[in-house]
Amino acid sequence: MTARRVARVLIDSPLPQLDRLFDYAIPAELADAAVPGVRVRVPLRTAGRVVEGYLVEVGEPDVSDRPLSELDAVVSPVPVLTPRLYALARRAADRAAGSAGDILRLAIPRRMVRAEKAWLASDPPAPPAVSPQAQSWCASVLAEFPALPDALDEGARVAVDAPPAPALLEDGTPVGSWALLLAAAAVHTLARGRSAVVAVPDHRDRAQLEAALASRVPSDALVRDDAKQSGPARYAAYLRTIADAPCIVIGNRSTVYAPAADVGLIAVWDDGDPLLAEPLSPGVHARDAALLRQELDGGALLFAGHTRTTDVERLVAVGWLREVPAARRRSPRVVLSATREGESRGARVPSSAFAAAREALESGPVLVQVARPGYAPVLVCAQCRHPARCAHCGGPLHAARHGAVPACSWCGRSATGWACPECSSTRVRMASSGSERTADELGRAFPGTRVIVADGDHPVATIDDRPALVVATRGAEPLAVGGYRAVILLDGDRMLLAEDLRIGESCLRWWSNAAALAAPDAPVHLVGVTGPVARALATWTQPAYARAELADRAPLRMPPTVRVAAVEGSRRAVDTALEELRRAVPELDHEAVLGPLARDESVRALVRFEYALGARVAASLRASVVSQAVGARRPGKGRQPAPANTLRVRVDVPDLDL
Repeated sequence: MTARRVARVLIDSPLPQLDRLFDYAIPAELADAAVPGVRVRVPLRTAGRVVEGYLVEVGEPDVSDRPLSELDAVVSPVPVLTPRLYALARRAADRAAGSAGDILRLAIPRRMVRAEKAWLASDPPAPPAVSPQAQSWCASVLAEFPALPDALDEGARVAVDAPPAPALLEDGTPVGSWALLLAAAAVHTLARGRSAVVAVPDHRDRAQLEAALASRVPSDALVRDDAKQSGPARYAAYLRTIADAPCIVIGNRSTVYAPAADVGLIAVWDDGDPLLAEPLSPGVHARDAALLRQELDGGALLFAGHTRTTDVERLVAVGWLREVPAARRRSPRVVLSATREGESRGARVPSSAFAAAREALESGPVLVQVARPGYAPVLVCAQCRHPARCAHCGGPLHAARHGAVPACSWCGRSATGWACPECSSTRVRMASSGSERTADELGRAFPGTRVIVADGDHPVATIDDRPALVVATRGAEPLAVGGYRAVILLDGDRMLLAEDLRIGESCLRWWSNAAALAAPDAPVHLVGVTGPVARALATWTQPAYARAELADRAPLRMPPTVRVAAVEGSRRAVDTALEELRRAVPELDHEAVLGPLARDESVRALVRFEYALGARVAASLRASVVSQAVGARRPGKGRQPAPANTLRVRVDVPDLDL
C-alpha cells in the first residue's frame, strides 16, 4: 500500500454544510506546489464540478485504502492564507454561528494575476526604519497619555478617550487630534519592529490617518486596505501584508483581518459607528474581530473614540479593558441652548445660538449640524398633520424645493393633485427641514455670508478658515482649518425620537464628533435637548453615560449586558432550531426566547443568552442551519423538498427589534 500526502482543503462555498476541511490526495506533479495557504481547485462530488478553495494544511501520509479524490490544480503559488488568518477566521465564524469561508471572502481580495506577477518579480520588502525625528514626534504626542507607551509595549488592552480638538499637520492639512494619537501609537509600534493594524469607519477617517502617517514612516511600510481601491491595487496591498517585513495597515472594518507580520497593535477608531458592523454573513463586528485577534496573536489592543460605547464600557467594567486617562482633561465648551422668554417654542435656532453664530462669523467658519439631507425630507397634511403618502406605492412624499410639486421618495412619481385621505385637504406643509432648506434659511438670515452644504449628495472634506456657514448632516461634517469658531447642533430632539435601543448612544456620538471639530474655547450649542444625553455632552462625561446605560439595561436583559441571536426562517425551521437549542443548552430560562413573530413570509425569534453560554448557543444554532441546509437538498421519502435557505441565524444583533 502506497503512502499518500493528504491536502486538507477549505472549499470556497456559501453552503453551510461545506464549512469543514476536506481531504484530497496530492498528485506527484503537484507535490512541490501544494503548500499550506495556496489557492487550489478540487473536484466536488456533490456539485459534480471543480471548485476553488484554500489548502489549509498538509496532513501526514495516509496509508489507508480509503478512496480520495486528487487536487485538480494549484491556482497560485502564493500562500495567501496564513495559519493565523485561518485560525482567526475559524474562531470568528464559530463565535457567530457562521462559515469560515464567509470570513475569508471578506479578508482576502480576489486574485489579480498581473499584480501577483509583479509582486513575485520584485524584491522582498526590507524591514522599515523609523527616523529619530518620527520617534521624537511619537513621544511628544503620546505624552498626553503618559501610561499609553508602556501599555503598548506590554501588549495591554486599553480604552482611550481621544482629545476632542482639531489639529494641523506641518503642511497645513487639517486633521483630528485622534488621528495624531492613533498615528503615534502605530509609529511607536513600528519602531519596535512590529506591525500595527488600524481600522476606521470610512474613507474620510482613513484619509486623516494616512495624512498623519505619510511623513512619519517609509511609503512601502504604510499599507492602505480599502474596498474602494481597484482590484489590482487592493490585491497588491494584501500581498504586502503577508510579507515578513512589519508594516502599518490602515483601512475599514475588514482590515482587522489583515495578516501583517508580528502584529504588535490592533486599534479601532470610533467603534460605535455602524460602518464598522459587517452587513455580510456572518456579521462579525470589527470590534469583536479585533478582540478575537488580540487573544490569538497577542500584542496591544486599543479602542479610541470621542465617546464610549456600552460595549467597550462593559469590557472596562469586567476588567477586560483598562482605561488610560489623559494627563489633562480637555473638553469643548458646550452650551445647552433653549428658547428664551418671549421667543416662540418652535424656534429652530434660539437667539443665543443665533447670536453665537453671528459673532463667530466675524472670525471664521460656523458649523450647523442637521438631522437629514435634502430640502424637505418629510411632508404632512397642512390641516390634520397626517403624513403625506404616495397614492401609487404608499411611499413618503418630499419636496425638492419650496413650492415644488411633491414627489415620492420610493417610486419617484410626482404627486400632482394629491389629497389627504384623512381630511381631503390638498395642501401640504414641511414637517422638517433638510440640509438644503436650512442652508436657504440661514443664507437669508446672514446675507452676504458664504453657505456650504455638506451631505451625502454634496461631499466636502475640508474648508479653509474664511467665514462661512457650513450646513452638514451628521457624520458628513468637513474639517475646518483651525477648527470651527462655533458649532450649532440642530434637530437633536427629533434625532432622539428614533425607535432604536441605542439612539441615545448614537446621538451622543454624533454630537461629540461634531463638537470635537470646534476650535479651542469655541461655543458648541446643543439646541432644544435636555436629559441625560444632553448633560453627558455638556459635562463631557460620555463614559459615565455608558455606565448608566448598562445599569439600566441589565435588569431588562438588553444588549450588550447579554448577547442576542436572531433566528429567522420558516415557522417549522425556527421552531425546530429553538427546540434543539433548549436541549443543547438547558441553562436557558423561559424568558430567553422572544417570539417567534411573523415577518412578511417568515418568522423571527430572538434568543438572549449570557456570554458564558455563547459557544454552546452558537454551536447549536449552527448545527440547525447545517441540518436545514442538508434537509433542503435531501428530502426524505414522500416529502417535498424544502425551500433553500430556510433558516438564517445572526448572532450579536445590536438591539431587540423583532
